[in-house]
Parts: sequence; C-alpha cells; structure tokens
Amino acid sequence: MRFRHYDALRTFVTVAIEGSFTSAAADLGLTKGAVSHQLRTLEDQLGFKVFERMPRGVMLTEKGEALFDVARVAFGAIDRQIDGLRADGRRSVTLGLSTYLASRWLSSRLMDFLHTHPAIRLRLQPTIDLHHLQRDGIDIAIRWGRGEWTDMASERLFSCPAFPAVAPKVLDALGTDEPARVLTRLPLLHDRDDSRAWRDWFAVAGLSLDDRATTLTIRDPNVRVQAVIDGQGIALFDRFVEAELAAGLLQRLSPHMLEEYGYYLAFPPGSLANPDVASLAGWLREAAKQGSPT
Repeated sequence: MRFRHYDALRTFVTVAIEGSFTSAAADLGLTKGAVSHQLRTLEDQLGFKVFERMPRGVMLTEKGEALFDVARVAFGAIDRQIDGLRADGRRSVTLGLSTYLASRWLSSRLMDFLHTHPAIRLRLQPTIDLHHLQRDGIDIAIRWGRGEWTDMASERLFSCPAFPAVAPKVLDALGTDEPARVLTRLPLLHDRDDSRAWRDWFAVAGLSLDDRATTLTIRDPNVRVQAVIDGQGIALFDRFVEAELAAGLLQRLSPHMLEEYGYYLAFPPGSLANPDVASLAGWLREAAKQGSPT
C-alpha cells in the first residue's frame, strides 16, 4: 500500500523530538487531540505502534526509533533544499549558536567567511537547544559542553574551560570570598535543567554539591551574565566574560576550572552530506585555529 500520510509523519517527528503530545501540539499550532488523531492514523496505516504512552510523555518503540531516525533526516534534507531554492540562486547554510558566542567570538570573523565563500548565503540562527536543530532548519551548530551528545555527530572546535564567577558586591555583602561558604549561600545558575557542569566543577574543586542547593536555570548565556552581575547568583563562565572581569562587574571565585569543557560543532544527521555545510565547518575550524579565541 502506498504511504500517503506525510503530515502525520512530520507530526510524529515533532512528538519524538518534544517527548510529549502537549509540547508537540504547541509547536505545531494544533490541539493535543489533533496530534493524537494524526498519530493514530499513522499507526493504523503503518500497521505498528511508533510510541509507547507513558505516565509522563511518550517513548519510541523499537520500530518507531528506526522510523524516526530516517524521517528526521529526510525532512531535514527537504527543508534545506527548499531553503536553497528560495535563496535566489545562492546556496543557504544556517548556523545555530547562542547570541553570547556570536557577539563575543564570531561576529568579528564573519567578513572573512563572506569574502572566501561568496556563493554561500550564511544565516545565523540564535539557538540554545540542540534537540530542535532540524525543526529550526539548522545545518550546523556550535555548543558549549563536553561533546557528549548521542543523537548527533560532534567535534571540539576549541577548548574553553569554565570557572565560577560572582558579582564583587555580593561578596562584600556576604563578608567572605571563601568558595565553600559562598557556594552554599547563593543560587547556582545553570544553563539547562540536565546540565552536569556544576556537578563536574564541584568534583574538580574537591567540594561536595548539596542536592538541596538552590538552583536557577537561565538558558540564555547573556541573561545569565547579567543575572550574576545583578547579584542573583553564581554561574560558570568562560574567557568571553573577560571584559566584565576587567571592569570589576564580575570576580572569579576560584582558580579551579573545568578544563575538559569547550565549544563543539554539532551536526544534525545527514547535514555533512551538504558540501556547503562542510565548507562552513572547515572555515570554522580554521577560524578557531588562528590564535586563542578572543
């Protein structure tokens, strides 16, 4: 039987990415009931279940996992091709990265890419969540961390160790700059809910992380910087806050650093088959090699 339900298939991909009908419905602009109906229609035509319904969200079945792997690559390729056809004959590549890294490292290097690759239309897409790269039409992304993302290829672009920093006025108010004391009296700011960075740093520093510690997740790095300056907590930062350190807006709390952390290139499945994506990746590698990032 010829497969006809491609709208339902895209809905399936979105649900698999989001992990729940509710989130997928919000993303697609549909009701939860409409999403559920499309998936029932899809499963009826396929003749097998693609999801196991769980108390909280859904989980892919073995066959659903296999279908998801090929469907997300196919839809990503279609989206990229459409973008290219719309680009007035110029090929388009979308780079996803945080506005923090774009403004503090990449922006001063962009003209070189435009000069060396005039046939490629480069689009910068502010992004934080790697799970939505294909949905957002992103061909390649730069992400800070350890490169331990199992659902996509990644490679280190450059090392960028992290250290804890706090507003000096907060230390003055606390009357101490002893890390062990400060860390128990301020909220720990995270970049995402499942981040291991603080736990890794405490281990490096030889300190114990209390699971009951007050935490706050602020996903946008620029907002996180400002929150620390405003005295709202303590966060892990990298060399790109040197201006704030020099101006006395931030102060390093400890010499201990997460040496294994850095910025990584992350590739959605199938993206490197596009020669323009490969060209951008090559240019980024060369840009990273030209001295320490500043």
